[in-house]
Amino acid sequence: MPSFGALIAVPAMNTVIILVSLAFLMFVAYRGYSVILFAPLAALGAVLATDPGLVAPVFSGLFMEKTAGFIKNFFPIFLLGAIFGKTMELSGFAKSIGGGIIHLFGPRQAIPAVVAVCAALTYGGVSLFVVVFAAYPFAAEIFRQGNIPKRLIPGALALGSLTFTMDALPGTPQIQNIIPTAFFKTDIYAAPVLGVTGGVFILVTGLAYLEWRRRRAVHAGEGYACAAVPVNEPEPVTEGKLPHPVMAMLPLLMVGVVNKVLTGAIPAFYGTAHSFVPSHFGKAGPVVQEIAKMNATWAVEGALIAGIVTVFVFAGRRVAGRFVEGSKAAVAGALLASMNTASEYGFGAVIAYLPGFLAVAEVLKHIPNPLVNEAITVTSLAGITGSASGGLGIALAAMSDTFITAANTAGIPMEVMHRVAVMASGGMDTLPHNGAVITILAVTGLTHRQAYVDIFAVTIIKTVAVFVVIATYYLTGWV
Repeated sequence: MPSFGALIAVPAMNTVIILVSLAFLMFVAYRGYSVILFAPLAALGAVLATDPGLVAPVFSGLFMEKTAGFIKNFFPIFLLGAIFGKTMELSGFAKSIGGGIIHLFGPRQAIPAVVAVCAALTYGGVSLFVVVFAAYPFAAEIFRQGNIPKRLIPGALALGSLTFTMDALPGTPQIQNIIPTAFFKTDIYAAPVLGVTGGVFILVTGLAYLEWRRRRAVHAGEGYACAAVPVNEPEPVTEGKLPHPVMAMLPLLMVGVVNKVLTGAIPAFYGTAHSFVPSHFGKAGPVVQEIAKMNATWAVEGALIAGIVTVFVFAGRRVAGRFVEGSKAAVAGALLASMNTASEYGFGAVIAYLPGFLAVAEVLKHIPNPLVNEAITVTSLAGITGSASGGLGIALAAMSDTFITAANTAGIPMEVMHRVAVMASGGMDTLPHNGAVITILAVTGLTHRQAYVDIFAVTIIKTVAVFVVIATYYLTGWV
């Protein structure tokens, strides 16, 4: 049986195979079909066209392994995030925050308000997926009160959580900003001036675009629910007086603060590794966990639990009566969102190991300018795999030595290489099959046809921002 390596002799055909597989998955995702069903079909179709004998081994040994691994690591975050969002909704806190902002700034400021809340949570270290669950009830309420089309919510959520605070601003604790530190020997504050420059460009341009979309909708007479019957709507809160907006903000603040505290406290308490013996009988060995790998996950889980407890402390009576049914809906949403994303993760893992993927990476090596080469390589691989962190990790693992050599020859600091790589990872990764995109649409109850255009527009802005940063460096020498 021929190996994958032997098949690299026909790189053009292998490249076509992965591009067809990618196009197929994007098409079915855009048409609203479940990626839980079609992600494995798309991945295994590519394997079938490459080496039929590897279909079953790749399905069990790679696709399912990666899918199950994602669920194991991240399902608790999806679940707690969904429960937190539901308690914010049932307590009336989301409605209170929305009403307070509308009263303070007026209905036209709904979009900047949603972007600001998402940005604060993301930059505070809350997982991107959790931000969607936490911010959606608030976003839906403030958009409803401002009579802004619901279909614009995903664009606002994406701008606030998937762009400038994910990878542009220096110091962001998101995984995308951490990955390059191991390759370039930098830290998460690398190239602060360029990062802020890119972040400001994304924020200003993104808000201008979404405001333009809002104005067009108002001019056309479109309101919150004009385009279609809203789905996955937060439950209305009518009984009793709403809590004060300042009190309603406490659970959101608690999540950010506790996440920050636990991020430092967990490694201080456990050290670099921790082990325990699950059984004193038989031959069960110790279970060893590397704290560096689990720190961010445990911190977010603890922070979400603290946020949920805070809601119950201040609004327990209001939540308790409807929590049974509300929690069922939250669990169902978490299961769907996590399985969607896990299937995409499995798809990306299979595509990354196909010879056509290696052929694409090889072609990208020949782009002459080091920064442009790095940017195009990272954003291309992130787009193919449908994952910013996945594409970035693959690109740097395969080509970091090449990037470093080229940068040293051209006199480019590693801090600049770090920031360009990170920002590029969050560019074309948000194609229709991206897990975060599908999660946002699933949580908001919208389809690709209704709302993807705004997420894609934000992606284009994000991609352009990378080249704005590169141009700024060459024109000014700023780092």
